[in-house]
Amino acid sequence: MESRPASAAITAAHAQHLANLPFEDTRDLADADRGFIGALEPGVVTAADGRTVWDNDAYAFLRGDAPATVHPSLWRQSALCAKQGLYEVVDRIYQVRGLDLSNITFVEGDTGVIVIDPLVCTETAAAALGLYRRHRGERPVVAVIYTHSHVDHFGGVLGVTSQADVDAGRVVVIAPEGFTEHAVQENVYAGTAMARRAGYMYGAALPPGEQGQVGCGLGQTTSKGEVALIVPTLDIRETGETHAIDGVEIQFQMAPGTEAPAEMHFYFPAMRALCMAENATHNLHNLLTLRGALVRDPHGWAGYLTEAIDSFADRADVVFASHHWPTWGQEQIVEYLSLQRDLYAYLHDQTLRQLNQGFTGIEIAETFQMPPALEKAWHTHGYYGSVSHNVKAVYQRYMGWFDGNPARLWAHPPEAIGPRYVDAMGGLDRVVEIARAAFDDGDYRWAATLLDHAIFTDQSHPAARDLYADTLEQLAYGSENAVWRNFFLSGATELRDGNFGTPTQSASPSLLAQLTPEQMFDVLAISVNGPRAWDLDLAIDVTFADSAANYRLTLRNGVLVYRKVTADESTADATLRLATKDRLVRLAAGDLASPGFEVTGDSGVLPALLGTLDRPNPAFDIITP
Repeated sequence: MESRPASAAITAAHAQHLANLPFEDTRDLADADRGFIGALEPGVVTAADGRTVWDNDAYAFLRGDAPATVHPSLWRQSALCAKQGLYEVVDRIYQVRGLDLSNITFVEGDTGVIVIDPLVCTETAAAALGLYRRHRGERPVVAVIYTHSHVDHFGGVLGVTSQADVDAGRVVVIAPEGFTEHAVQENVYAGTAMARRAGYMYGAALPPGEQGQVGCGLGQTTSKGEVALIVPTLDIRETGETHAIDGVEIQFQMAPGTEAPAEMHFYFPAMRALCMAENATHNLHNLLTLRGALVRDPHGWAGYLTEAIDSFADRADVVFASHHWPTWGQEQIVEYLSLQRDLYAYLHDQTLRQLNQGFTGIEIAETFQMPPALEKAWHTHGYYGSVSHNVKAVYQRYMGWFDGNPARLWAHPPEAIGPRYVDAMGGLDRVVEIARAAFDDGDYRWAATLLDHAIFTDQSHPAARDLYADTLEQLAYGSENAVWRNFFLSGATELRDGNFGTPTQSASPSLLAQLTPEQMFDVLAISVNGPRAWDLDLAIDVTFADSAANYRLTLRNGVLVYRKVTADESTADATLRLATKDRLVRLAAGDLASPGFEVTGDSGVLPALLGTLDRPNPAFDIITP
C-alpha cells in the first residue's frame, strides 16, 4: 500500500516549527563542511559477493527545504549527517564521515596512522581507509583505538588491520577496561530481541526518501557488512593514563557507565585535540535506547563531562567525537561541552525532583520543559534520544516499571485488555469510527491508542489496519526524533506489508568466538525452556582441550548452573570433551555431526540437555499480537 501525504495538521505544525526554531544559527552548516578534502564517489560500498552494504548516495534527496512529510528540524539534522567524505579536523587528524552510522578517525604518527573507531563493518572501514590513503598516502595502521563497547565503534576492525598483524605486535589495539565483556554481552545475551527492535529503530526495512527513512539523528543508518572483533591488547584502566603510540602522546579519561558501560575520552596534547567518544554529540543521546539496553546513568554522564571540561577544555582547540562534526575554538568548546553536560544533569535532577513529589514517569515526561538555552542550541535537540523517553528512563532507573498505582500492579497484557476495551466501546467498527474522528481532528496519539486495542482484538480487521498504518505515518511525519519516525514508519510498513523480520544481525561468528566459557554457559542458561526442563536432573562435566579447563554443569528445576571445578567422572552423568570453546557454540546450535567433541558416560544426557534449548525468534511480532 502506498504512503499517504502529510495532513493539514502536520503541515500546520511544521509551519510553527519553522517560525520558532533557531534556523538563523548556521554554525553547524559551516562546521560540517570545514576541512573537506574529498568524497568517495560513488558513495556506495559493496561486499565481496556484490551486495550493497552502504549507500550514502540514497540520501541525495536531502537538499533544499524540508517537505511536509519531514519535521524541518530533523530534515536539517539529516542533511548534515548525510555529508560524506574525508575531512581534516586539525593537522595530522582526519575523519571520514558519512560512510557508516559512526565516524572513523585517523591520527598520523611518526611512521603510520592510529585508527579511532573502525565503523560497523569490514567493508565500510576498508573503504574509509582507502579514501584516507588516496589523499594522505599509504601510511600503515599502527594502532586501533575503540572508544567504547558498541558495535559501530569496533565492528569494522578487519577493514583496517588483521589478527595476524595484531598477534605479531605490528598493531596495538586499545580500549577501556571491560570493553570485550560488554561488547560481546550486549550483542549476544538479548541480541535477538535487540536486533529485531533495532530494525524498527534504524528503519532498516524502510526506503530512504521524503516519506520514508531520512536517517536516525546520530547518523543515517547502520551498514550491513561483516562484523568482527579483535580483542584489545592494551586496556586503559585509570584516568590520567598516558601512552605514546608511534610518537603520539595520548592522555586518557575513563568514563564508564555513560553512553556505554565501557567508554573513555582522550586528549592529544600535540594537536590540542579532545576526543569525546559518544558522550558529547550534536544531539540529545539516549538514556535508554529504544532497541533495548540497560538504563544509562545521566548523573555520572554529566559528571564525566564536567571532568573533561576541567581537565582539557582550556588546552583544546578542537573537540571531536565518533559521530557528527567537530567543534573548534576554546570558547565554543566550553559552551558546547557545558550545554551537553547541563542537558543530562537537568534531565536527571528534574526527573528526580518531580518523582519525589509523587509524579510518575509518564506524567513527568508529558509536562517536562527544558531550559531556554537548551531549547535554543541545536545540538541538544532530541534527534536520537528524546526528552520524553529519557525522562521515563530516569524514572525506570530509580523506581522500576511500577508506578505505585495498585490498579496497574497486575494489569492485563495487550491481547487480553484489547478485546475488553473494544467490547466496552461497542465493538470493532465503533472503535474504528472513533479513531477515524480522532485522526480527522489531528489527534493521532489517541487514534493510535484506540487502534492498538483494535488490532490486538482482531489483527485482520482491514479498516483498523489501514487507519492504524495511516495514523502511525502521520505521527512519523510530525516527529523531530529520527528513531521515533523510524518506529512509526516501521509499524506502518508491517501493518501494510507484513513482518519484515530482522534485516541486520550484530552477533557475528567473530563476536561469538570471543565469548568466554562462562558467557557461553550463560547463553545456554537463558536458552533453557524452563517448563520443558522441570523434571530433568543432570550433571555434565565440560572440558575444553585448548585451555584444560573443566566446568560442572547441572540442570535442575529448569535452571542451568555452572562451576569451574576439577572433572569427576564418578559424580557426573556424562563428560563432554571439546577441542575448542567455539565448538560449544556450534554444538548448542545443533551441530552434532562435525568433529571436535567427545561424550563419555550416559549417552542420553547431552541430547536431553540440548532438547531443552529454545532457538531465539528474530521475527517476533511487535505491532500485532
